[in-house]
Amino acid sequence: MSTQGSLPGFDEAIPTDRLFLAIFPDATYAARLETFAARHLAARRMDGKPVGAGRLHVTLFHLGDYTEMPPRLVAQAAEALAHLDADPFTVRFDQIGSFNHRSSHGDFVLTSGDGNEALHAFRQQLAVHLNAAALNQYTKGSFTPHMTLAYNQPAMPFQPIEPVVWPAHEVVLVHSLLGKTRHIRVADKRLHG
Repeated sequence: MSTQGSLPGFDEAIPTDRLFLAIFPDATYAARLETFAARHLAARRMDGKPVGAGRLHVTLFHLGDYTEMPPRLVAQAAEALAHLDADPFTVRFDQIGSFNHRSSHGDFVLTSGDGNEALHAFRQQLAVHLNAAALNQYTKGSFTPHMTLAYNQPAMPFQPIEPVVWPAHEVVLVHSLLGKTRHIRVADKRLHG
């Protein structure tokens, strides 16, 4: 993360850019997931719109928020991605709700009670390449696979649903313009099998 000191009389710089690695459903599955999200929002009488199909994703690694994108980090992450050699796998979610359901609002997400071993193994394989590219500070911490369907909704505890299953065929290095709902593909790697 960008850490800049502040001087008296000057506000701390507000990050405008985010860098992350994620898997995205293909266009067909993304459209289905957006429709699924709209249906579940309506069924729960939640206002707001679902995340657009082109932005639905599962974040694998958050590489930080910045006031300007650090070119060396971008190059290192793209290099790690280029060395990845993995097969496609299936993502499975069987719960819907909010992680912070005890507060009044939260993000409305899909997640799973267990499983997704292939996703966890894939993430671990990607972590090896990130570590080799000297990015091990980003591979620490826990990982709860989830897909955000809508932001800032009335919070609710997780509820079981019929499993939502989709194939993961690529991983993408994304530059997100914070607050502008825009993702820029910096690099990607097709999974083969």
